[in-house]
Amino acid sequence: MFNSGWSRIESPFHAGELAIQARLGVLDRINKQGRQIIRTYLTLQHRQFFAQLSYVLVGTVDADGKPWASILVGNPGFLSTPDDRTLRITATPLLGDPLTSTLTMGAKIGLLGIELHTRRRNRLNGFVTAVSRDGFDVQVEQSFGNCPQYIQARQFEIEGHLVKPSQPIHPVERLGDMERAMITRSDTFFITTAYQAAEARAASGVDVSHRGGKPGFVRLDDDQTLTVPDFSGNHHFNTFGNLELNPRAGLLFLDFDRGDLLYLTGTAKVIWDGMEVSAYAGAERLLQFSLTQGYRVEGSLPLRWSQAEFSPFLDRTGSW
Repeated sequence: MFNSGWSRIESPFHAGELAIQARLGVLDRINKQGRQIIRTYLTLQHRQFFAQLSYVLVGTVDADGKPWASILVGNPGFLSTPDDRTLRITATPLLGDPLTSTLTMGAKIGLLGIELHTRRRNRLNGFVTAVSRDGFDVQVEQSFGNCPQYIQARQFEIEGHLVKPSQPIHPVERLGDMERAMITRSDTFFITTAYQAAEARAASGVDVSHRGGKPGFVRLDDDQTLTVPDFSGNHHFNTFGNLELNPRAGLLFLDFDRGDLLYLTGTAKVIWDGMEVSAYAGAERLLQFSLTQGYRVEGSLPLRWSQAEFSPFLDRTGSW
């Protein structure tokens, strides 16, 4: 089957993404590339990919405009595609996940299908078209694959019960000892950003992205601020393009040993150059996040993980 690319006249990128691409001299190349690989439907390969997953990352925005990153878990098949423009998710949010309140009819949503053990990933942006007691449907607006760079490979097993008994939920206003320890040993986290203005048209929406590095690549500046290096990627600048126009962001950290989840939301800015950027080998820019609100939920992720096999792309990066 022939897979056509972007069929619309307007760009698949909005003004924030285009501004950064132009600033860095990649506008024409990425516009051409984007029209080839970004689609308004799911290819057969991507439909098959989602169907084999046991977890998916989800980005949403709450009623106050705060972005949140979430994770849903299910046995393979919990993600299905009745057609090439619909993704059906048969799963309910984990205990304490902000998705319990952000998942509403018509809401813009971003999904990241990712296999840590194979380093494959596919992004899907769209909006919610149906919500039921067992799950929800998403209408596809944009779908495209991502390269495997900076993904730390991990094998996993699903625990016997997908829905765990009630676990302690800790509100987070400042990063305490438990949160700081979880963040500083992380080699992986996920970030949600959004730009939903009407003028963005087909490029409007919510995005959730993966970030990876060597353990300790997330630097804690104080009890409300952290800084992360950004390495060379696909130059779409979906995350940073959203931040160019809307500085709000949500982060999700996973404790792969204990199953704890740390949900954070706040504001973010990009540090484009200077001594601080050049001090981290391999960094092309930095992302600085300031906390507004968060939650830490103990042992809520029903997955058991192996030790990480670190991405070879990290060999050329440094540390703080």
